[in-house]
Amino acid sequence: MKILLTGAAGFIGMTTTLRLLARGDEVVGVDNLNDYYSVQLKRDRLARLQPHAGFRIHQLDVADRAGMAQLFAQERPQRVIHLAAQAGVRYSLQNPHAYVDANLVGFMNILEGCRHHGVEHLTYASSSSVYGGNTKMPFSVHDSVDHPVSLYAATKKANELMAHTYSHLFGLPTTGLRFFTVYGPWGRPDMALFLFTKAILEGKPIDVFNHGKMQRDFTYIDDIVEGVIRVNDRVATPGETYNPGAPDPATSTAPYRVFNIGNHSPVPLMDFIGEIERAIGREAQKNFLPLQDGDVPATYADVQALEDWTGFKPGTPLRTGIERFVDWYRGYYGV
Repeated sequence: MKILLTGAAGFIGMTTTLRLLARGDEVVGVDNLNDYYSVQLKRDRLARLQPHAGFRIHQLDVADRAGMAQLFAQERPQRVIHLAAQAGVRYSLQNPHAYVDANLVGFMNILEGCRHHGVEHLTYASSSSVYGGNTKMPFSVHDSVDHPVSLYAATKKANELMAHTYSHLFGLPTTGLRFFTVYGPWGRPDMALFLFTKAILEGKPIDVFNHGKMQRDFTYIDDIVEGVIRVNDRVATPGETYNPGAPDPATSTAPYRVFNIGNHSPVPLMDFIGEIERAIGREAQKNFLPLQDGDVPATYADVQALEDWTGFKPGTPLRTGIERFVDWYRGYYGV
């Protein structure tokens, strides 16, 4: 099929595109190649995609209303996988307007393009951050997510609400995926695994927040991609048992779905650091610090709904994923 995929030069975008191309889909990529982190890393990811005959890239900002309207009219994709966003919880405290532009205005342009050009299904990236102040574990898509603790989280929650509106008003099938701490080769330089690996190899201390009393549901990139593709392939439908008298946030009378995609196995931060130390063969110098504003102490995904819908749940062991990342990092940077 012909798929418009935004954020094609991103970590998840590149890996998803490779899988789609390998099975014979045509992928129209969109990315603005912004400098939130290394543009060279993004260009190197694109270099892995560009030899494929079924791929082409448009350097375009999803917040560009006219540009996105023209792109949809020109390309007329059958389905859309929307992964472009301004990422990062902490950066949203420093530059909130970037999140409004990319995550709200940009998402609006995606919804309008899908609406006016008969897109069969929109699959989009939400985030585990939407659970915010929730402490009930594991996080379930059937729970309320009305207490975000960062603007980034609020924009992702807003995306789910906007998608529901378009599913309800225009019958546009939409599926949101709440990603849980994605890691692996070609990952983002602002994420803990990348930062810790770089610092340990350079003999510099690592910052360990909340004095190490954190847990994360680390999810390997290949598992994320498998989930994205399976969800893209199964078009959202109305919830058969949805009851407006006792509304379930994960479904609707409209063709709307939301799923967690995580490893459903939270790992203590100190164990995570231990696995990196083991893979590198060197102990980290640790700088223990308080919890940062906008951050949460723990994440843990209930993925039963995803498994019921797609027959798949993530399961790559942390040790395997970290070893693969460290091997990639050493090769890419020659260290």
